[in-house]
Amino acid sequence: MTGTAPKPDLHRATGVWPLVHAERAALAADLANLTDERWATPSLCTGLTVREVLAHLAAGASLNPVRWLAGVIRCRFDFDRQVTMRLNQQLGATASETLERFHGVITSTTKPPLPTVAMLGESIVHGEDIRRPLGIRRDYPIQTVTQVAEYYRGSDLVVLAKGRITGLRLVATDGPFTAGSGPLVSGTTLALTMAMTGRATYCDELDGDGVTTLRERCETA
Repeated sequence: MTGTAPKPDLHRATGVWPLVHAERAALAADLANLTDERWATPSLCTGLTVREVLAHLAAGASLNPVRWLAGVIRCRFDFDRQVTMRLNQQLGATASETLERFHGVITSTTKPPLPTVAMLGESIVHGEDIRRPLGIRRDYPIQTVTQVAEYYRGSDLVVLAKGRITGLRLVATDGPFTAGSGPLVSGTTLALTMAMTGRATYCDELDGDGVTTLRERCETA
């Protein structure tokens, strides 16, 4: 019997893209009538406005592995510098142009060398980075946000998440998601996901003996 390399789960990846596209479309609809003043609202991403975070999302949906690697080399392997460079490329001269460019990638399946589910995670986490400061609420499909939570619980790729929840037991109150062992952290799947990815403000929506530890990790990482 000869060994063969495992094949990528193409069916699973194909099934994730419609979820990514749905989240992008929902975000574009939520932002359709923002005033210029609201576009300048600080996001949950330190130092970035909601408009700049949207440009970052457009950039991620425009980068294939070759372009991503070329940018990394151009920026001398300074990944933060590359993020800023690509964001500025998508920003445009006005907020309307930023939104138009995001509209142009809603159905894109282009991505950097990341799992497709990571693009879904980006859409939800950065979507919340934008919506929360604007006071916009989205009721995410529980199956979608659970899939993102399951991804982040086992990954520190790009975003520290797995390391942030080490030694804690996470339990969702609105779905099937659970992770780890240790002091309890419970709350909605969305709040757990956002806290896992370092958004300390969502710790206010969580309960349990482990919340203080998780908040401290969000604030110091």
